[in-house]
Amino acid sequence: MASTELSLPISGMHCAACVARVEKALAATPGVVQADVLLTENRAQLKVEPGWSAITLMAALRKAGYDVPLTQATLHLDGLHDQADALRAHEALAKVPGVILVQVNLSASSVALQALPSTQSAPLLAAARAAGFGAALQTQTDAGAQLEREQARLRRDLFLAWALTLPLLAPMALMLGGIHWMIPGPAQAILATLVQLGPGRRFYKAAWAGLRARSPGMDVLVALGSTSAWGLSLWLLWRGAGSMELFFESGASILSFVLLGRYLEGRAKRATGSALRGLQELAPAQAELWRDEAWRLEPLSELKASDRVRVRPGGRIPCDGRVTEGRTHVDEAHLSGEPLPVAKEVGDVVRAGALNLDGVIELRASQTAAASSLAQLVRLVESAQASKAPIQRLADRVAARFVPAVLLLAVATLAAWTLAGRWGQGLIAAVSVLVVACPCALGLATPTAVVVGIGRAARRGLLVRDAAALEQMASLDRIVFDKTGTLTRGEPELLHIEPLGELNRLQVQALAAALSAGSEHPLARAIREAQSDLPTAAATEVRALAGLGLMGKVGEQRLHLGSSRYLLELGLSTAAWEASAQKQAARGLSVSWLAASQPEPQLLGLLSFGDRPRAEAARALADLRKQGLRCSLLSGDRPEAARAVAQQLGFGAQDEVHGGLLPQDKLGAIHTWRARGERVAMVGDGLNDAPALAAADVGIAITAQGRGTDVAAQASTLTLLSDDLRRIPEGLTLARRTLRAIRQNLFWAFGFNAVMLPLAMAGQLNPLWASAAMASSSLIVLGNALRLRRA
Repeated sequence: MASTELSLPISGMHCAACVARVEKALAATPGVVQADVLLTENRAQLKVEPGWSAITLMAALRKAGYDVPLTQATLHLDGLHDQADALRAHEALAKVPGVILVQVNLSASSVALQALPSTQSAPLLAAARAAGFGAALQTQTDAGAQLEREQARLRRDLFLAWALTLPLLAPMALMLGGIHWMIPGPAQAILATLVQLGPGRRFYKAAWAGLRARSPGMDVLVALGSTSAWGLSLWLLWRGAGSMELFFESGASILSFVLLGRYLEGRAKRATGSALRGLQELAPAQAELWRDEAWRLEPLSELKASDRVRVRPGGRIPCDGRVTEGRTHVDEAHLSGEPLPVAKEVGDVVRAGALNLDGVIELRASQTAAASSLAQLVRLVESAQASKAPIQRLADRVAARFVPAVLLLAVATLAAWTLAGRWGQGLIAAVSVLVVACPCALGLATPTAVVVGIGRAARRGLLVRDAAALEQMASLDRIVFDKTGTLTRGEPELLHIEPLGELNRLQVQALAAALSAGSEHPLARAIREAQSDLPTAAATEVRALAGLGLMGKVGEQRLHLGSSRYLLELGLSTAAWEASAQKQAARGLSVSWLAASQPEPQLLGLLSFGDRPRAEAARALADLRKQGLRCSLLSGDRPEAARAVAQQLGFGAQDEVHGGLLPQDKLGAIHTWRARGERVAMVGDGLNDAPALAAADVGIAITAQGRGTDVAAQASTLTLLSDDLRRIPEGLTLARRTLRAIRQNLFWAFGFNAVMLPLAMAGQLNPLWASAAMASSSLIVLGNALRLRRA
């Protein structure tokens, strides 16, 4: 058999030994005929046999300690309606060479793919079309247009179907008014046949695709049900039955009601994805770039890292970058949930998608638009919305066996009525069984709620990793906080000055600020911040003494700012004021001493610094306690500092507060609580929090304004994009409401079939009302999920 050549980029190779190890791993992989590794280009050139597996290839490389950067694509599929369709699409695309991961998003009628970089779009589209779907590559700009085109086709078919069906239903309405009139049988047959072969054609195509793939879905039931009613009526008409004895209106109304349900379902699906589309629309189509010594409007795709970019008032920032000229306020509400404008000036970081409010700014792009934080956010939300919650597994298992079970029930119903000598009534009952037992509601029950819930969270500045995280967030017992940068602002502030000589507080602050003018030490920055609106004298001969402090001259005074050890080396004793220093330390504050050695040695002041609790932290903790959660504090800071902050924030004797912890100590505390059977969430923003974030049932990383680390975000279940801790209790409330909606939807979907199937089998539900009930069931599920948009 002919082999195929494949170019495979590989990350993690550094030397000839790496090359040998990669070649050995690839050569031992089934389906690989030849493997040549090029270290200079970090890639392997492969020859593979038909039937090779990308997943096996990836597993072999990862086992050897290397990886392959994957490409991502999204396909929009027409005809993706129920769980059987989703399974068929998954099976078809997973077989395409190079595909690693397939995630079907039933609510968005799309499929997210991860594949080897060499994978082309043509075989993906061909596989989807061979499985019976209309398929197109989806981008951020055309996703909405494709949904609109599908809705337009549905709208056309819906209008035609009802235009042909209403004359068939009109006699039934007239009978209610005492008027007995019927359309002649041949005319009924023509109208019903036009419905079957026109708007109904889509169901036959989809049903055939499902049967051919051995994965029958709702379309099989609809096609069988409507065709049975139509075929029975044609047979009765041929046998000479009168107009009153025909069931043409049943077959036509089945198709018309299902189309109505599909159309309304499509509108509802579009509503569920509104949050994601809102994020996608934050990216402008063009950017103003410096090109050829002039400012030019260029497509966003032309923007490159390090480009000069200009943004005018009212424009969206096209990329992540740093302001190089100008000052303004930006609105980041859609990105972080922060409702107030944020001031930006030279040196500040700005993020793609933010709205520039009142000033012209120039910035230096840090990366392309496709790699921006906004683009990453969109991809993560898409991935999370396509993921499956654990509770959905039951629905998936039932849906996979649902259609064959219904077909057996329909056959059994027809057989039972036939044995009773009433095969005509049995056929009508069997048709009703086929129509009413639609798996649509079952297939939509979980994904629609997940899409709305995760989308709603994203609009509030909460990035949920996947659907499983929603279930975990909804069932927590304890929430654990890091202190520095999480419950506190993460920057020391000058909180107290105690004059120790003849100077007053402001004079001590001014001298300390003069010494600190050129230092980047966090405490020096805190002093400058406190003095920012006041005049500061110039200091000369300033020197920084590592581990001790600062020295310099202001006027005739030789000044020193630093620790008590530093002053002792200068021959200045702090013993008389140690009680004051200990008092501040007991409050969790750090102290520095200001002294003069010339012209007269003396202590001038005691400066106390602390990390002030965040303004909203106490309110957020109170809201969490109202939700029944136990709150705890783990900090690497001194125990007294941890206890001081905990006391300010309302931690009581029943709450666990621990300070002086290393990262492994935090990890051990998480394991201890989990060993007791508690479900634990950890909130942090630093590299040292990453182990505890990963070990907790729910890890919540704070990454606002670049404070959090990438490692913390990658280890987390939930990422907080704003500085407002109140988003955390809001997110947990939303998770519980989402889980409640999922359970309600599943209860309805199972309960509906449990009630309706026996009625249909007993002949108490004719096909007309069965089709209406089936369409209503799906709409009820969607409507319940959409209520989360108001949560």
